[in-house]
Amino acid sequence: MEMSEKLNFACDYAKGAHPAIMRQMMDTNMLKTTGYGFDKFSESAKNRIREACGCKDAVVEFLIGGTQTNAVMIDAFLKSYQGVIAAQTGHISTHEAGAIESGGHKVLTLPQQSGKLSIEDVEQYLEDYYQDENHEHMVMPGMIYLSQPTEYGTLYSRDELQAFRNICDKYDLSLYVDGARLAYALASPANDVTLRDLAKLCDVFYIGGTKCGALFGEAVVIPDPGKIPHLFTIIKQHGALLAKGRLLGIQFDELFRDDLYLRIGRPAITAAERIQKALQEKGYRLYFETPTNQIFCIMENRALERFGEKVEYGFWEKYDEDHTVIRLATDWGTTGEEITALIDAL
Repeated sequence: MEMSEKLNFACDYAKGAHPAIMRQMMDTNMLKTTGYGFDKFSESAKNRIREACGCKDAVVEFLIGGTQTNAVMIDAFLKSYQGVIAAQTGHISTHEAGAIESGGHKVLTLPQQSGKLSIEDVEQYLEDYYQDENHEHMVMPGMIYLSQPTEYGTLYSRDELQAFRNICDKYDLSLYVDGARLAYALASPANDVTLRDLAKLCDVFYIGGTKCGALFGEAVVIPDPGKIPHLFTIIKQHGALLAKGRLLGIQFDELFRDDLYLRIGRPAITAAERIQKALQEKGYRLYFETPTNQIFCIMENRALERFGEKVEYGFWEKYDEDHTVIRLATDWGTTGEEITALIDAL
């Protein structure tokens, strides 16, 4: 990094890809393969993911980004008159430009606590819906959408996911987990949810690549292969099918070789822990502590102006007239040099 270059902690997808992926992309660059994900690399990647999830018959498909994945899968699972329950701060509720609504499904938002949906709030919402004599005139809830980790870097426990599973079984809903940053959840010491747990408890989830070491791409996992027939065709119908599918297959084949995906998030967690500690030692206030790779800090506006001259950060929300909540995000490739430079900038 050039010393005159501005530090970038604004997001966790600013870097390219893990060196192992780049090497394999170059080594296979001149090969000719079948398109649309029917190549040997994609098939190998799907089998590695099935093995990691302990689900040998699971449907695994690769899509190019998180918004496309959410829009396609929510539309595939829901009937035309159904909506999806999500936290007010959920990605589909805030930062997907109405993609879900554009597909014909309302996002049914509920309050959040540190980015998380409350099991009690969801159950109360469903009870109220079915007790309302006019519920046939209303959007029917058909899915619960969670993120692991959440938009605030927080985690759902295995017991919480089991409780959501129980609610879904009770009310005939699908459970969908957005894993855009899943590698950072899996690497966190505070996490007790494994890929096998997700495969056991979810109707559908995805394994994030874009934010977790890939150039681009996400891997959708549907544990029950009979749940959504003709998913390949549905993906194409939504314009989300990549002709050069091997570009996705190669990346996930590398991410799931020798458990790389389970390890790739550790540098980000270590970096985030160092930065949170430094912020506190230097007298800054954390918005709250998070166990993954996103750090939320309250900064005085005049200090933030000076800080912004050296560091790219993410604006999160206005705290009050004189303070702003910002986000700093580490990633799989965050270096010790970058961390030290950030701490110096503080």
